[in-house]
Amino acid sequence: MTTESWKVEGDYFEACNCESTCPCIFLADPSHGDCRLAIAWHIEAGHYGQTRLDGLNVAGIYYTPGNMVSGPKWRAALYLDERASPEQAETLGRIFSGQAGGFLANVAALVGEVLGVRSAPIRFEADGRKRRLHIPAALDLEIEGLQGADPDRESKVTNPALYGAA
Repeated sequence: MTTESWKVEGDYFEACNCESTCPCIFLADPSHGDCRLAIAWHIEAGHYGQTRLDGLNVAGIYYTPGNMVSGPKWRAALYLDERASPEQAETLGRIFSGQAGGFLANVAALVGEVLGVRSAPIRFEADGRKRRLHIPAALDLEIEGLQGADPDRESKVTNPALYGAA
Protein backbone atom coordinates (compact mmCIF):
# COMPACT_ATOMS: atom_id res chain seq x y z
CA MET A 1 0.00 0.00 0.00
CA THR A 2 1.30 3.42 -0.94
CA THR A 3 1.32 5.96 1.87
CA GLU A 4 -0.30 9.25 0.97
CA SER A 5 1.22 12.57 1.90
CA TRP A 6 -0.35 13.86 5.11
CA LYS A 7 -0.16 16.74 7.55
CA VAL A 8 -2.13 17.81 10.61
CA GLU A 9 -1.90 21.14 12.45
CA GLY A 10 -3.72 22.24 15.57
CA ASP A 11 -3.75 21.60 19.29
CA TYR A 12 -1.93 18.68 20.86
CA PHE A 13 -1.86 18.04 24.56
CA GLU A 14 -1.26 15.19 26.93
CA ALA A 15 -1.60 14.41 30.59
CA CYS A 16 -0.56 11.46 32.72
CA ASN A 17 -0.22 10.31 36.31
CA CYS A 18 3.50 11.19 36.46
CA GLU A 19 4.86 14.25 38.21
CA SER A 20 5.09 17.40 36.14
CA THR A 21 7.04 17.38 33.85
CA CYS A 22 6.59 13.72 32.87
CA PRO A 23 10.01 12.02 32.97
CA CYS A 24 8.90 9.53 30.31
CA ILE A 25 9.34 11.97 27.42
CA PHE A 26 13.02 12.19 28.41
CA LEU A 27 13.33 8.36 28.43
CA ALA A 28 13.36 8.15 32.24
CA ASP A 29 11.16 5.84 34.31
CA PRO A 30 7.60 6.90 35.19
CA SER A 31 7.23 8.75 38.50
CA HIS A 32 5.06 6.02 40.05
CA GLY A 33 6.20 2.83 38.29
CA ASP A 34 3.71 3.04 35.43
CA CYS A 35 2.39 5.81 33.22
CA ARG A 36 -1.31 6.23 32.46
CA LEU A 37 -1.38 8.62 29.57
CA ALA A 38 -4.05 10.44 27.57
CA ILE A 39 -3.12 12.30 24.40
CA ALA A 40 -5.52 14.55 22.51
CA TRP A 41 -5.36 16.16 19.10
CA HIS A 42 -7.67 18.85 17.74
CA ILE A 43 -6.98 19.18 14.04
CA GLU A 44 -7.44 22.78 12.93
CA ALA A 45 -6.20 21.99 9.43
CA GLY A 46 -5.14 18.68 8.01
CA HIS A 47 -5.22 16.29 5.09
CA TYR A 48 -4.27 12.79 4.06
CA GLY A 49 -3.89 12.92 0.31
CA GLN A 50 -7.09 14.63 -0.84
CA THR A 51 -9.05 13.77 2.33
CA ARG A 52 -9.59 16.86 4.51
CA LEU A 53 -9.45 16.43 8.31
CA ASP A 54 -10.14 20.02 9.42
CA GLY A 55 -12.00 20.41 12.72
CA LEU A 56 -11.81 16.75 13.79
CA ASN A 57 -10.60 15.40 17.14
CA VAL A 58 -8.70 12.25 18.11
CA ALA A 59 -7.70 10.88 21.50
CA GLY A 60 -5.41 8.06 22.53
CA ILE A 61 -5.40 6.46 25.96
CA TYR A 62 -2.24 4.51 26.80
CA TYR A 63 -0.96 2.39 29.67
CA THR A 64 2.78 1.84 29.99
CA PRO A 65 3.75 -0.63 32.74
CA GLY A 66 7.29 0.70 33.10
CA ASN A 67 9.84 2.66 31.12
CA MET A 68 8.17 3.69 27.87
CA VAL A 69 11.04 2.54 25.67
CA SER A 70 12.92 -0.21 27.51
CA GLY A 71 10.01 -1.55 29.55
CA PRO A 72 7.11 -3.79 28.54
CA LYS A 73 5.04 -2.79 25.50
CA TRP A 74 2.18 -0.34 25.93
CA ARG A 75 -1.57 -0.97 25.78
CA ALA A 76 -3.61 1.54 23.79
CA ALA A 77 -7.15 2.59 22.90
CA LEU A 78 -7.91 5.10 20.17
CA TYR A 79 -11.01 7.34 19.96
CA LEU A 80 -11.95 8.94 16.64
CA ASP A 81 -14.34 11.87 16.25
CA GLU A 82 -17.86 10.58 15.51
CA ARG A 83 -18.35 13.53 13.12
CA ALA A 84 -15.81 12.00 10.73
CA SER A 85 -17.13 10.50 7.50
CA PRO A 86 -16.25 6.82 6.94
CA GLU A 87 -13.33 7.91 4.72
CA GLN A 88 -12.09 10.43 7.32
CA ALA A 89 -12.43 7.86 10.13
CA GLU A 90 -10.39 5.32 8.18
CA THR A 91 -7.79 8.00 7.49
CA LEU A 92 -7.63 9.14 11.13
CA GLY A 93 -7.18 5.53 12.20
CA ARG A 94 -4.35 5.09 9.71
CA ILE A 95 -2.54 8.26 10.81
CA PHE A 96 -2.95 7.96 14.58
CA SER A 97 -2.17 4.22 14.67
CA GLY A 98 1.17 5.00 13.00
CA GLN A 99 0.39 3.23 9.71
CA ALA A 100 0.87 6.48 7.77
CA GLY A 101 4.43 6.97 9.06
CA GLY A 102 5.88 9.99 10.79
CA PHE A 103 6.54 10.26 14.52
CA LEU A 104 3.31 8.36 15.27
CA ALA A 105 4.91 5.28 13.68
CA ASN A 106 7.63 5.56 16.36
CA VAL A 107 4.96 5.64 19.07
CA ALA A 108 3.09 2.71 17.46
CA ALA A 109 6.26 0.59 17.60
CA LEU A 110 6.08 0.85 21.41
CA VAL A 111 2.48 -0.47 21.58
CA GLY A 112 2.02 -4.18 22.15
CA GLU A 113 -1.77 -4.34 22.37
CA VAL A 114 -4.47 -2.16 20.85
CA LEU A 115 -7.57 -2.59 22.99
CA GLY A 116 -9.79 -0.96 20.38
CA VAL A 117 -10.51 1.87 18.01
CA ARG A 118 -13.87 3.51 18.62
CA SER A 119 -15.90 6.32 17.12
CA ALA A 120 -17.11 8.65 19.87
CA PRO A 121 -18.40 12.15 20.52
CA ILE A 122 -15.26 14.11 21.39
CA ARG A 123 -15.67 17.65 22.71
CA PHE A 124 -12.59 19.88 22.60
CA GLU A 125 -12.31 23.31 24.24
CA ALA A 126 -9.45 25.81 24.36
CA ASP A 127 -9.24 28.92 26.53
CA GLY A 128 -5.84 30.59 26.78
CA ARG A 129 -3.41 28.06 28.30
CA LYS A 130 -6.27 25.72 29.27
CA ARG A 131 -7.36 22.74 27.18
CA ARG A 132 -10.23 20.35 27.83
CA LEU A 133 -11.28 17.15 26.14
CA HIS A 134 -14.38 15.18 27.00
CA ILE A 135 -15.41 11.74 25.73
CA PRO A 136 -18.56 10.51 27.50
CA ALA A 137 -17.95 7.44 29.70
CA ALA A 138 -14.26 7.39 28.72
CA LEU A 139 -12.29 10.55 29.45
CA ASP A 140 -12.63 13.99 30.97
CA LEU A 141 -9.27 15.71 30.68
CA GLU A 142 -8.45 19.30 31.59
CA ILE A 143 -4.96 20.77 31.65
CA GLU A 144 -3.39 24.18 31.99
CA GLY A 145 0.00 24.94 30.50
CA LEU A 146 2.76 26.07 32.82
CA GLN A 147 3.74 29.72 32.70
CA GLY A 148 7.33 30.23 31.64
CA ALA A 149 9.70 33.12 32.24
CA ASP A 150 7.91 35.13 29.54
CA PRO A 151 4.19 35.12 30.42
CA ASP A 152 3.29 36.11 26.85
CA ARG A 153 4.75 32.91 25.35
CA GLU A 154 3.74 29.28 25.80
CA SER A 155 6.00 26.89 27.66
CA LYS A 156 6.48 23.75 25.60
CA VAL A 157 8.78 20.83 25.03
CA THR A 158 9.85 21.00 21.40
CA ASN A 159 12.26 18.09 21.09
CA PRO A 160 11.24 15.22 23.39
CA ALA A 161 13.55 12.22 23.28
CA LEU A 162 10.65 9.75 23.33
CA TYR A 163 9.34 10.50 19.85
CA GLY A 164 12.59 9.52 18.18
CA ALA A 165 13.33 6.55 20.43
CA ALA A 166 11.47 3.64 18.91
